[in-house]
Amino acid sequence: MTAIALTIAGSDSGGGAGIQADLKTFSALGVYGASVLTAITAQNTRGVRAVETVSPKMVVQQIEAVLEDLDVGAIKIGMVANAEIASAIATALRRFDRKAVLDPVMVATSGDRLLEPEAVDAIRRELLPLAIVVTPNLPEAAILAGGDAAQNEEEMARQAEHIRAAGAEAVLVKGGHGRGAEAVDLLIDGHGKHRFTAPRIETTNDHGTGCTLSAAIAAGLAKGATLEQAAAAAKTYLTEALAASKGLTIGHGRGPVHHFHRQW
Repeated sequence: MTAIALTIAGSDSGGGAGIQADLKTFSALGVYGASVLTAITAQNTRGVRAVETVSPKMVVQQIEAVLEDLDVGAIKIGMVANAEIASAIATALRRFDRKAVLDPVMVATSGDRLLEPEAVDAIRRELLPLAIVVTPNLPEAAILAGGDAAQNEEEMARQAEHIRAAGAEAVLVKGGHGRGAEAVDLLIDGHGKHRFTAPRIETTNDHGTGCTLSAAIAAGLAKGATLEQAAAAAKTYLTEALAASKGLTIGHGRGPVHHFHRQW
């Protein structure tokens, strides 16, 4: 049976993040990818120039078209853009009794804001209860939990518990924005705490890291892995993609990770 995953996210015209990164990740990991577009961005490796949202009605119609036909094994939600789209996604997923991997995309790698402030409340209220796992980086975890970015693993775990209390089944706080020789991610779920580590890769080709990790988790779930197995495999895949990205020459800013490092 063909493993299928669905990404609900925005488009990156530069190809390094968003829908493009998700579909590349699915394909690289042997999963067929379907997509629902929430927004169109004009961006490249140097930054975001413009964002135009898709209507909530069209977002719902895309979700319905995919889920009424394809046997989707896992769903990933990325950029939702605004509160209306977040609510529309939640309504559609509840109709199909589906939950998702939620990547709370709020700020691009370049620092450009991708989420309207009022949409944060909609994510907390509408989407966290539908999350199999939510995958914030340190700044995003701070926004969702309230407070400053975590400075150590104890604070990461505390913020994860706070987010989980808002309704998510599990929370994976990513330590890529931290410091030290190792990049540590913490998964907090109903079974306790799971710690994933990898050497910190120094590279300027890191555009789309969050999209890629959450898409890799969804790909693992679509293939039947447990959440812990999917998170561990996704961490390995992203670390390899970051290391291999040094061989790419794309654009003049922060380039993409190498999604097809195992194939090319």
